[in-house]
Amino acid sequence: MTRAVLSLGSNLGHREQHLRQAVSGLGGEVEQCSGIYETPPWGDADQPPYLNAVVLVSDPGAAPIDWLRRAQAAERAAGRVRDPERRFGPRTLDVDVIVVWDDDGRPVLSDDPELTLPHPRAHLRAFVLRPWLDLQPGAELPGHGPVAALLAAPGAADDVAGLTPRPDLALGSTG
Repeated sequence: MTRAVLSLGSNLGHREQHLRQAVSGLGGEVEQCSGIYETPPWGDADQPPYLNAVVLVSDPGAAPIDWLRRAQAAERAAGRVRDPERRFGPRTLDVDVIVVWDDDGRPVLSDDPELTLPHPRAHLRAFVLRPWLDLQPGAELPGHGPVAALLAAPGAADDVAGLTPRPDLALGSTG
C-alpha cells in the first residue's frame, strides 16, 4: 500500500466544486481532507485568489506514479488547460503529489523529472503546509523537516498571514 499527501487548488470557475470533484474522483482512497483555505496566488500575482486544501490518500495497489496519473486525470476532468506562458497561472484545478510513503511507511524519494518526490517546492508553500498540518500535526516533509517548523521558516512564513481559513466550506471528513 502507498499513502500520499495531495495538494488541491482552484482559482477559476466554481472553485469549491472543482475541489469537491477532485475528492469525489479519488473516492474511497481519501482517508482525510483538510480544511479549505483561501489564499493569494503564488508565483503569478495577476490572477484571482485560490481555494486550497490537502488530502491524505491510500491505495493498496498504487505505485507513486499512479498518484500522479490520478492527479492529472482529476485536472483533466475539471477542464484544466495548461498555459506554457504562465507556469503559475490561473487554473480550474491543480493537484500536486507532495509526498508518498511506501508499504513500510518510508517516504519515497525520486528525482525523476516526471515525478519528483517529495514535491520540490512544497517546503516553500504555506498553502500546502498549513492544510497538511491540519491532518498531521506531527508531519515531516522528507529532506526538510517538521511541517510546523517549515511554516515558520523564511519562504513560507511570509505567506502564512495571507491564508484565510474557510470553515464555511468543507470537502469531507477532516483530520
